[in-house]
This record gives sequence, C-alpha cells and structure tokens, in this order.
Amino acid sequence: MRLVLHLLRQEQTAVDTFGNSVIQLRQNVQFCKICHNISDTEICPICSNPRRDESTICVVEDIQDVMAIENTQQYRGVYHVLGGVISPMDGVGPGDLYIDSLIERAAKEEVKEIILALNPTMEGDTTNFYLYRRLAPLDVKVSVIARGVAQNDELQYTDEITLGRSIVNRTTFMVNV
Repeated sequence: MRLVLHLLRQEQTAVDTFGNSVIQLRQNVQFCKICHNISDTEICPICSNPRRDESTICVVEDIQDVMAIENTQQYRGVYHVLGGVISPMDGVGPGDLYIDSLIERAAKEEVKEIILALNPTMEGDTTNFYLYRRLAPLDVKVSVIARGVAQNDELQYTDEITLGRSIVNRTTFMVNV
C-alpha cells in the first residue's frame, strides 16, 4: 500500500521509468544455468571467470549470501545457490531446492571440496545434514563454515547454542609473532 501511495505522488514520467525498469529487469535477468545465481547472461560472471577455483563449491541459501561472501574478498571458488533451505514447517522439502544439480556438479566435475555456508538455524543445520548425507558417497571433502562468538561480543549476551558450539569447536591457541 505504501508503494502505491508513493507512486501516486510521483511525476508520471518517473513512474513510467520505474515501470519500464521493472519490465527490463524481468526480461533481462535470469538464473545462472550452473550455480543458480542471478545474472544478465546464461552463465554468471563468477562461473565464467577462469581465475575462480572450480574445485571448491560454496553452497549458500540465496544470492544475498553470495554477495556477502564476495564482499569479504576471501573466497576464490565458485558457488551453488540452493534457493532456500529445507523447512517442513514452511512446506519446503529437498525437491523444492537446487540440490540435485549440486550433486550432479559434485559427481561430474573435478570438485575437491564443498563448503556448506548455510545460516546457523535449525533449517540450515537440517539442510547441511541432508546435503552431507547426499554427498557422502562421492569422493569430495565436505566442510562447514566456522561458527562461534563474534569478535567484541560478550559471552553473557551470546545465545547458548552459539556459545556451546564455540566451546565444542574450539581451536588451538596460537600466537602470531
């Protein structure tokens, strides 16, 4: 309703430009046929980049996760966008996601590692477990992103699950000299 009221207050040319932009977006933006990221070409710029490490696939829930990881400038592999997570409460099962194409990629390509980078929620963990079971027969390393207490957070304000995982998944203390 707010958008409608906002558009009614705008000049006709501004509304026409906005409408045409939405039409152009729908006509020109598509899903990459390899990783399911959005692109204005059949294969997205990440999948078509020869400098990317195709032996490592980072599995994410949606395109916003691709953008977040890309913004870190720490990852040089390719992606696979699932299009969601398994959520029986919301009626989303494995068949509703791009899981089969991930399994096909892992089986056909020279993939050495699959990084599961799903949100640390019940649904994300369920999807991680499902993917791990589906990938187990393949000769590929499956890893998950690290989780724990964020830097500058106080333990007393950290939720129990995050703090518990931080304790269980602790690492050896190292001093950088």
